[in-house]
Amino acid sequence: MNEYLKHDEWCIIEEGFNPENQRSSESIFSLGNGHIGQRANFEEQYSGDTLQGNYIAGIYYPDKTKVGWWKNGYPEYFAKVLNAPNWIGINILVGKQELDLAKVKIKNFRRVLNMKEGYLERSFYAEFSNEQAIEVTAKRFLSITQNELGCIKYQIRCVNIDDTITIEPYIDADVINEDANYNEKFWEEVDIESRPGEAYLTAKTKKLDFYVCTSMKFSIEKNNTEIKNTVKENKRKKYLSQRVSVDCKTDDVITIYKYASITHSENHDKEQLTIAAHNNLESATEKGFNQLFTEHANAWKKKWTTSDIEIEGDVAGQQGIRFNIFQLNQTYTGDDERLNIGPKGFTGEKYGGSTYWDTEAYCLPFYLRTSEQQVAKNLLLYRYRHLPKAIENAGKLGFKDGAALYPMVTMNGEECHNEWEITFEEIHRNGAIAYAIYNYTRYTGDESYIEDYGLEVLIAISRFWAQRVNFSQEKKQYVILGVTGPNEYENNVNNNWYTNTIARWCLDYTLKMITKVQTEAPEKYKKLKEKIHFNELKEAGKWTNIVDNIYIPEDEDLNIFLQQDGFLDKEIIPAENLDPEQRPINQKWSWDRILRSCYIKQADVLQGLFFFEDHYDEDTIKRNFDFYEPLTVHESSLSPCVHTILAAKLGYKEQAYELYLRTARLDLDDYNNEVNQGLHITSMAGTYLSIVEGFGGMRIKNGELHFNPFLPPQWNKYSFIVKFRGKLIKVEVTNEKTIVYNQHNEKIKVIVHGLDYSINAHESLEIR
Repeated sequence: MNEYLKHDEWCIIEEGFNPENQRSSESIFSLGNGHIGQRANFEEQYSGDTLQGNYIAGIYYPDKTKVGWWKNGYPEYFAKVLNAPNWIGINILVGKQELDLAKVKIKNFRRVLNMKEGYLERSFYAEFSNEQAIEVTAKRFLSITQNELGCIKYQIRCVNIDDTITIEPYIDADVINEDANYNEKFWEEVDIESRPGEAYLTAKTKKLDFYVCTSMKFSIEKNNTEIKNTVKENKRKKYLSQRVSVDCKTDDVITIYKYASITHSENHDKEQLTIAAHNNLESATEKGFNQLFTEHANAWKKKWTTSDIEIEGDVAGQQGIRFNIFQLNQTYTGDDERLNIGPKGFTGEKYGGSTYWDTEAYCLPFYLRTSEQQVAKNLLLYRYRHLPKAIENAGKLGFKDGAALYPMVTMNGEECHNEWEITFEEIHRNGAIAYAIYNYTRYTGDESYIEDYGLEVLIAISRFWAQRVNFSQEKKQYVILGVTGPNEYENNVNNNWYTNTIARWCLDYTLKMITKVQTEAPEKYKKLKEKIHFNELKEAGKWTNIVDNIYIPEDEDLNIFLQQDGFLDKEIIPAENLDPEQRPINQKWSWDRILRSCYIKQADVLQGLFFFEDHYDEDTIKRNFDFYEPLTVHESSLSPCVHTILAAKLGYKEQAYELYLRTARLDLDDYNNEVNQGLHITSMAGTYLSIVEGFGGMRIKNGELHFNPFLPPQWNKYSFIVKFRGKLIKVEVTNEKTIVYNQHNEKIKVIVHGLDYSINAHESLEIR
């Protein structure tokens, strides 16, 4: 753990500059607006260890796969969300000395991420080798009201200067991804245009021809008066800067306003990119920094009214959950169905920035509860639009007749993951896509989604499962061989309980939805049958047979579900018996040793019990939890949240809280010593669910909202807000009572601790 950040309810605060923390801080203090994102790199030059990172949602590069041994079916590339042209840069020279925090003497360094209003502010005192000194305050934000716009206010106070300060804003497209497989630079210059105080650099990717125009417009004030000094331009390949020199004396204050617009060919005709950028910059400078920021801050205020969680009595816990919610809200806004959520969001390069099953399993529930319905629907439409590619992916592996295998990792629907045990074997991801459809419809009540989009996806997924199983003559049942379950510490196993269970559920759910659409929307059903050549008698008949006869591994002596065939052949030693010096095992053990061990990376059987809780009685869940949780090393960021929710359900309140702590401040305290690579965005949704579904006991049953809340003894009070079928509901929990606030214009019904209550519009109910 690296606990160098101050505890505060609404801000992330770093005091004092430690170069060893710089990469981690660049991740933690990142900004985004759902369309563009920026690591917390410095505006001025920094020659120390840094990971320059500016990212554009949907713009990626097919970096050629790098493996030791090629296998049939391997994707040809691994998609990388590109490190895009740098727009934040402002070189500063005092006399002839460059401002570089790796070279000057730094005092009073302070960095603040204000989550309430969505901005990053930094201040420091810098002393040069000749003892001249300046004080700098820099503030920036990525507008969530104008999603192609970034704004910087950079202010310099001359402490003891009688010299020239040179200010050099720039745009730099000569950038590289640190994780490039072959050290290749991905950008080519297309055009550069400029005039004093304004510049436009258009670049395109070497493959796929994404065009991006990165532009800037700036103004400089001295003691609150704008100056119009001569601008000297420096232009080279993929780079343009404009230099302005200002004569300064002690106590003079120089303020630079830099506005940047990032336009790209996914949103504009490539011939219009410069015009669109120019229009954005003209509008921005006309409004000015302060008005733009006010609009931005007000938009953040609105976001917090539907997504905030308040905790009383635990400042670190309060900071942690708000940080998680803040990052989720600035990573994905849901206004573009072409976009999705990468595990690192806009905060780093690891995992390529592509989409995983994390979105459906963990992120969708967060957006269902905190945003407009269309936001969650767009996450489903993203997968629907990719259905042809999912069918193509399955075809490459030998499946046919419209069977679909959704990718483990993707940008455009095409599989681009190249670890064989994941790419070919972690097929449970298909189940998460189907479960998301179920989760969305039961939460929103939007049954039309099944008719218009969902059933087509469900049938394609069911076709895959029907071809992936085979009938075992020995068992006289259908089995699924050669898979990797959610526990990636075991590969190529047979009959993973979770995979077999979710396959059976998918087939059964699809059959039920076929009957539903056939009955309620017969014309739509008829058109779909014709479109996908669905043979109901033949295919549905086989699916029913599989549902009735699939093998679900169990151990009768322990009365538990078996994670997979042969799991109990392992030496069963609880994780608490591991030498702490051997943790985490994924960094200390050989892969061979991990595969032979009983240790579980993340919820596997328990993932299924989390999804299908209503299918099992509490004793069954308890027996399996008591057996598998002690074997779980929680070395996936996605692990603690599922265990928290199940522990809370079982009444293991202390354990639920302990597990929650592993996820709430995972990045802020850098539990895994890897935050320098980026944040764990998708697991942050699990942190939210740990409170709402864990401590709050929120469930949807038969279309009704249930709560079974308890208060962790470490807290005095907590509250959360959820949207449910257009209604906004706040739940507040203390030791003495639970208060439910109906913030909607109509009466609502809720079920708390098993009892039904009706609450009138804009009224509250106190339950003791």
